[in-house]
Amino acid sequence: MKKIKYMFPVLSFIVLVTILSCSEDYLTVEPKGTFLTDNYYSNADEAFAGLVAAYDYLRKNSGGFENMVTFMNAGSDDFYAGGGGSTDGMQLQIFSDYTINAIAMAPSFWTDQFRGVYRTNLMIQKLPDIPMDEAVKTRYMAESKALRAYYNFILVRMFKNIPLFTEPVNPSEMYNVVQAAPEDTYAQIEADLIEAIPSLPSILPNSELGRLTKGAAQAILGKVYLEQGKNSLAATQFAEVNGTPGLTNQYGNKLLANFADLWVIDNKFNTESILEISHTNLSLSGWGNWGADNDEGNMICTMVGPRGYVDLDPNDGVPAYSSGWSFNPILPGLYDLMKDDPRFEATILDCKTLEAEGRISYAKGYLDTGYFLNKYAPLVSEEHTGAGDMWLNHRQNSYAIRLADTYLLEAEALGGSGARAQALLDAVRARVGLPSVPASLDAILNERRIELAGEGHRWFDLRRRGLLATKLADRGFKAGTNEIFPIPYKELENSKLVQNPNY
Repeated sequence: MKKIKYMFPVLSFIVLVTILSCSEDYLTVEPKGTFLTDNYYSNADEAFAGLVAAYDYLRKNSGGFENMVTFMNAGSDDFYAGGGGSTDGMQLQIFSDYTINAIAMAPSFWTDQFRGVYRTNLMIQKLPDIPMDEAVKTRYMAESKALRAYYNFILVRMFKNIPLFTEPVNPSEMYNVVQAAPEDTYAQIEADLIEAIPSLPSILPNSELGRLTKGAAQAILGKVYLEQGKNSLAATQFAEVNGTPGLTNQYGNKLLANFADLWVIDNKFNTESILEISHTNLSLSGWGNWGADNDEGNMICTMVGPRGYVDLDPNDGVPAYSSGWSFNPILPGLYDLMKDDPRFEATILDCKTLEAEGRISYAKGYLDTGYFLNKYAPLVSEEHTGAGDMWLNHRQNSYAIRLADTYLLEAEALGGSGARAQALLDAVRARVGLPSVPASLDAILNERRIELAGEGHRWFDLRRRGLLATKLADRGFKAGTNEIFPIPYKELENSKLVQNPNY
């Protein structure tokens, strides 16, 4: 039997009840997240399969056309939706120009996270009765609770008013479900993480990379606190993760010496990575299963690549980029801010200048600026040539949380002042050879804009600072409405759920 090996987080290769008769060592899941039967959890192997299934929806960060990163970029002040036209990728377009509404809102941003909640709830319900090693069971329970917290955090941060499920719900009961108060949802998220953290490992062996660690759960808890304005609690959690700025923390994390190395495709699970989403070209994804649970490629790469890219002089040192779909073109404001920054080249692919110099050509997409996200720009050397479709099988991982992110979040939680906030900000800048600037909330926000450009954080950063209306008024942002997202209309049909205000 052919054996395919990869790190743990290639998570969609999980089983239905047909696990024991599968002819391959990788396994597939039923797309709706309802494959687990009442009698399935009978031993440790089945518990592990259920755990991997519970991890599966982490890939929403960068997998599938409706991924979090390109979506959140599209609505920020640094990117347009882009693509091939004004109706290409409607869920990006309506967020980018703030015509977003409940009917056009992509349901997967709601349903995928709730499928993750369902799978974690099933694990939490079933684990106590499974005959298996108690220490392993305790760890699985901690992972399940931390994952449930993470999925709920994504949901409450986007939609605010969501149902709170702490156990699996029969589909027939869904019609009577109501939304919880946001503070109750946050309380459950905090409780799950606080319970999980002591039982999670500090450091992972290579065979388990991609699973949650104590540091990852603490970083998530810090973000949860910060989102609620519980800044002192957030700073405490981030300090546990960050340690001494610039040095190796208690979990083995340290800023990479070279910023560009963050985007080297084979540099997966490096010392800066805290929560990383794994992708592979081994799932052989095709148009028939694109976006399904067995589609494991990184979709950002294809989406942000320039259309019709042609390298006119293969010997001039310009990387051989593969063509993409020209989503998330970078606005001139970010280009101007970064043009003299050491992180510019690793962040921005300047096709406008390269074309003017006669070194490349490319097809102009919708709202083209000539500037593309280089962090995930697809390379010819990485084009998938096996079964499946080349566009859908990029294997570059993505970062949900990395150390520079938590450094700057702690500095923000500290109010942007004081010796430690200064040291955290300095460490991020010193890594790329930049001098110290006085710490302030504005300086930290600016540093996050540059350091984390295109990683899907900017919109939430602006919201925490109350700056969305100021920064996005010219894009159609409506204060009092667009701070949260509309609940997809299909989720409201025949239910007791109530739409968010003004949608």
